[in-house]
Amino acid sequence: MRVLLVSNASYDPPRGGSTRSNLVWLRHLAEQGHACTVVSPTLAGEADRTAVKDGITIHSVKDLSFRVSELGRRIREVDPDWVLVSSEDVGHVLLREAAHVAPGRIVYLAHTPQFYPFGPESWHRDEAAAELVRGAAQVVVIGEHMAGYVRRHLGREAVVVHPPMYGQPPYNRFGRFGSGFVLMINPCAVKGLGIFLAVAARFPEVEFAALNGWGTTQADREALKALPNTKLLENVPDIEEVLSGARLLLMPSVWYEGFGLIAMEAMLRGLPVVASDSGGLEEAKRGTGYVVPVRAVERYEPVFDDTHMPRAVVPQQEIEPWAEALRTLLTDEGAYWAEAGRSREAALAFVAKLDAGNFEKMLAALPAAGQELRGEEKLKALDAQKRALLLARLRKKAQG
Repeated sequence: MRVLLVSNASYDPPRGGSTRSNLVWLRHLAEQGHACTVVSPTLAGEADRTAVKDGITIHSVKDLSFRVSELGRRIREVDPDWVLVSSEDVGHVLLREAAHVAPGRIVYLAHTPQFYPFGPESWHRDEAAAELVRGAAQVVVIGEHMAGYVRRHLGREAVVVHPPMYGQPPYNRFGRFGSGFVLMINPCAVKGLGIFLAVAARFPEVEFAALNGWGTTQADREALKALPNTKLLENVPDIEEVLSGARLLLMPSVWYEGFGLIAMEAMLRGLPVVASDSGGLEEAKRGTGYVVPVRAVERYEPVFDDTHMPRAVVPQQEIEPWAEALRTLLTDEGAYWAEAGRSREAALAFVAKLDAGNFEKMLAALPAAGQELRGEEKLKALDAQKRALLLARLRKKAQG
């Protein structure tokens, strides 16, 4: 089987949870002997390049969204059985090109609801693009909550395939009471940086740390520097490098979350997680404690920040519930270890059921309509003389 994945997020180097999820699936496919190709943008305007990593051919294209013909060229060159379109495509231009070049062969990987062309959380609703997703051979989500979202707002079913991206057991146990920092990932407005900073100000004797992410602006960095007990951590190749120094994870997200992969990663390693109730975060928490209600972002201004994301209008938040949750976990050792244990047990049970082969099985089970359509595409691509010659050969073969 030949598979081509397209996304408007960098894959060389990989950036973001959706990218890491997709790579888990592709690595398994490559290990099973399937030909895997990625078409994605370069970072910071770097030149085009091609690399092979873990058996996956990665074509990094400068300004991919403005050069979608490069995607079409790669699809024709690879002639994949399936084109995986990841939702990191705010303008839906990659989706349009892929559907134009490979109709009937699109599998939509629905990670981030803000990037979908449909639904109330979408930054760029587009009915024509939504229709392309609706007509895809399959829509894939990583949680039941998002399957419900797709059902309600697109009117079709999605299949849940969660990526086993958490490493192999035995899993390290990093929980610690009385030391380590309170951690936040991807400090920015939509991830609840305002709540994080307000809570940090209430606990000046406690160290807080935030791991730089795709949404972190220069203003966010300055705000973190302004508090003496907060620090900004730079990106690391292995998330365990950061989790190993934490005492708990704070996830005060105020935008609609698809799942909350980092919550599961922290829980798996015995770290309590204090999270908002936004979107799929409750699903990621698996019934453990310390889920705090927030007032979610309801609109975005038509202004883009220095990460090229629309500026969110964040409602006023109640800080005391966050401070109370943190106070309990910082001062009550029994409560801390009880939540650490519940979190680890819930995460271990969840991860034990995951199988990288489920994505491969999903692709293999898709109806053959896409493959038949691909044959029609090839026939149409022939000129009249070659088409007539091919049809004559087929008739002769059919006659005996």
